[in-house]
Amino acid sequence: MTTETKTAPGSADARVDPIILQIVEESLNSIEREVEAAIERTSRSPMIRDQHDYRVGIHDRRCRKLTGRSYSAMVDPVVRDFPIETMQPGDVFFFNDVYLSEGSIGHLPDLCTTVPVFHKGDVVAFVQAFGHHDDIGGAVPGSMPGSARTCFEEGLMIPPIRLVEAGVRNQAAYRIIVRNTRLPDSVAADIDSEIAACQMGAERIDALFERFGRDTMEQCFQAILDRCRDNFLREIFPKIKNGTYTWEDYVEHDGVSEPRLHALRLTMTKNDDKIVLDFRGTDDQSPGPINWPADYAGGKFLIKWVTPVLRSLADTPERAAELHVNEGICDLFEVIFPDKGTLISPQFPAATNARSFVLLRSMGLLAGVVAHAVSGARMPADQETIRYWGLHGHDQEGHFFLWREVLGGGSGGRYYADGSDAIHIVPDSRNQPAEFAETRFPVIIEKLGLRRDSGGVGERRGGLGYEKDVRLLVDANLILTADRVHLGCYGVNGGSAGQPYQTVINPDSEARSLPGLVDGEPLRAGDLVRIVTTGGGGWGDPLDRDSELVRMDVVRGVVSRESALRDYGVVFAGADDPSLPVDARATEAQRAGLKAARRNAKTPDDRPGDQLIDRGPGYPDMLARTETWRRSQDRPALRSTGDNK
Repeated sequence: MTTETKTAPGSADARVDPIILQIVEESLNSIEREVEAAIERTSRSPMIRDQHDYRVGIHDRRCRKLTGRSYSAMVDPVVRDFPIETMQPGDVFFFNDVYLSEGSIGHLPDLCTTVPVFHKGDVVAFVQAFGHHDDIGGAVPGSMPGSARTCFEEGLMIPPIRLVEAGVRNQAAYRIIVRNTRLPDSVAADIDSEIAACQMGAERIDALFERFGRDTMEQCFQAILDRCRDNFLREIFPKIKNGTYTWEDYVEHDGVSEPRLHALRLTMTKNDDKIVLDFRGTDDQSPGPINWPADYAGGKFLIKWVTPVLRSLADTPERAAELHVNEGICDLFEVIFPDKGTLISPQFPAATNARSFVLLRSMGLLAGVVAHAVSGARMPADQETIRYWGLHGHDQEGHFFLWREVLGGGSGGRYYADGSDAIHIVPDSRNQPAEFAETRFPVIIEKLGLRRDSGGVGERRGGLGYEKDVRLLVDANLILTADRVHLGCYGVNGGSAGQPYQTVINPDSEARSLPGLVDGEPLRAGDLVRIVTTGGGGWGDPLDRDSELVRMDVVRGVVSRESALRDYGVVFAGADDPSLPVDARATEAQRAGLKAARRNAKTPDDRPGDQLIDRGPGYPDMLARTETWRRSQDRPALRSTGDNK
């Protein structure tokens, strides 16, 4: 239920009947959920149906996103190429071109369907769905080659097209799309599912226009956007002190060169009613596929992607959950991009399939900058919780198979609570059940559980990642797209970084670890793949954590006794007592000793608990190798600032 808020005099919110406004707003949210449910029920691919890696958005005729449950693509590229006055009832538009999507499609497996909503002959809104499909061609099954140097290696690029015209499908275009995938049946079924679901959503919205009339509906649309803007301006902006703040964060590898830090730099200037996000100083675009062309349409997609993290500054967690982000937020932000040729403003045809590294880092980048602006208060620790892995080969009957999975990890600790365990950054998405994988693919899932000690230590512990053991029943090839292999998800306000990502083959016999971007590692029947996902960063000084919470973590098996003593300074009485009672006096002495050791440390890096941002133990080595490379290329040193309190 929408929370009642005060409205600015003269705003659209103030001119609309509040009951009608609430009915319209909640109806839009309901329609969005209904469209998503229809896709889930009728699609065929595991990535869409079972993992829920897709999103739906509802936009007004001016291409402004009205719903704020989650991010979605944008309608702007469709209207750019097909003006509204040329659209007809029954039209369906389709695209996946990264560069021609105004920055809202990040890699080619994300196929996007757009259906205009007609009311009495006029376009009044749009329903749009995009999802990560299993394969759209290219050099590697799954269409995400880690060694790609251009987008031409990544699959079929589809600029905005009219796939259905006045109810008649363009069979030639449809055949081309389906012909270019290794999994034609599932991709074709997914496209049909998304089209039908969006058409159903369009009918629901037309019914709202029929009920309330166009003038009232458009007033409600404007009021919904104004409310988002006004809520953030009134409740969030005052929490950030006016000024200019700068910070860097990094992507660790690009798939085609030796691992090093690829810098994303953000300078945030906060005024009373505007925040300017300046990405100048970001590193040059990579020869590998980690680039993200976000510098289109004034950065509208980027703004809607990164700004939800500011909800953490709300007065209460409950209020934060109520602050949905729609197009109205764009009125409060300005984005300055570097000239063409950087990680966040690459030039066509730079490869982009691993753009999730930069996309996710941009959210953490804003969170880190704001953490400096508020001295760590309320801003959560880092969570980089999406990576893709998969297997392809031929099963026991000789049929080609492709198993793709998005992996979750721990979220960052928050000022009021520990991070959550094994979450997915895509809202409502989830891991694939072991029973499903074993039924569908030639594998056995031997283990799936939380990874002990993976969450960053802190007054509020980071959430845990998980550990998954997969035994192969046939020869196959492994594909992987993962970051945070060297650096953990950063800790905030004295908390430590979480444990990084790992993929290990046969960990108990001649183990070999894989890098984060792998195109087709050959594996044999009987091999074991162990996947260990990242833990979230910790928040606050771990020596301030309630010893009872530490005890419960150890009893539950999510924190080891060694970490309890070493990191939290908690001593247990009675080694044989399963309830692990805390020895209060010994704990007090242990914590006092740890604090004394901090005071005597020579460098800030040796004083855990005294850092505003902790990047993890892998950072010094990565920094050293990066600076060596930059000197060899006659490039300036990295300019990371403000990681210490």
